[in-house]
Amino acid sequence: METVAQHQEILQYAEAYISDILMLKNIFLQTHNGKKVNQNFGLPFLLAKKENKTIAFASLVMNGKGLITFKIYNKMEMTDTEMEIFFAHAEVCFKKNNSPNFRNPEQLKSSISRMVSWLNLE
Repeated sequence: METVAQHQEILQYAEAYISDILMLKNIFLQTHNGKKVNQNFGLPFLLAKKENKTIAFASLVMNGKGLITFKIYNKMEMTDTEMEIFFAHAEVCFKKNNSPNFRNPEQLKSSISRMVSWLNLE
């Protein structure tokens, strides 16, 4: 009997930094088939990497009720299991962080607006 070994990539997580933003913008634009970011881009706070390549990010956004939540954007290179694990990890980070962007809706709205304006300067 032949045994097939499956190689599973391990995701790595990292905080999102300003130096990552243009790469995250590209992921967002690919997932939205757009040319400019909008308020849905949010404020990125967590990355998922596979083989040192960023494949997804979690971003703070405002929901329809004016509450702070997060959304995940990915390059569709994640399995359902990887997506579930990344979502759970992002949820823990989201709940633990008490900085103004995570807790003050007006602060987050302002930060998102500045980010979108900056990214659409081209």
